Amino acid sequence: MIRMSIQPSPQRSAVELRPTPFDHPDAVKLNDRVQLEYAERYGDEGDVTPLDPAMFAAPHGAYLIAYDENGTPLATGGWRGHEENDEGYAHGDAEIKRMYVTPEARGLGLARRILTALEDDARAAGRTRMVLETGAKQPEAIALYTSTGYTPAPTKFGHYRFEDLSRCFAKAL
Repeated sequence: MIRMSIQPSPQRSAVELRPTPFDHPDAVKLNDRVQLEYAERYGDEGDVTPLDPAMFAAPHGAYLIAYDENGTPLATGGWRGHEENDEGYAHGDAEIKRMYVTPEARGLGLARRILTALEDDARAAGRTRMVLETGAKQPEAIALYTSTGYTPAPTKFGHYRFEDLSRCFAKAL
């Protein structure tokens, strides 16, 4: 079970990463916010990748929310397992989904902390490669992933694999 407290510094308050169901009200609220951001950046309805809460249930996935000491949800991210299929995934893949940090919490390192916790959890679950799809209009996400060892995937995968703005990345676990 993932449970990680981030100790406060003089400029920051404590943040706790909590495993949370994908359909929890806080997860839904953060997902709605990220969907609005996708719509603003891409001018469409957001990410329409089919997702089911069961995809993020252990041991085949995980979903985390970062909460401050007042219980305010600040950031989110999850992984779901894949096996080789016709969407371009390979046996042992763990796919990052719904990485998001609220604007008021950006710059605190929460995305990096969530990403590390998700990678550790996927590795412990026997996954061998972490994969993710982001978009060309999300330079902050691309910078995070490349700075943490992700490289462009040799072939695109997932729901948006045929879209020009889609960028797929992978990292061996």
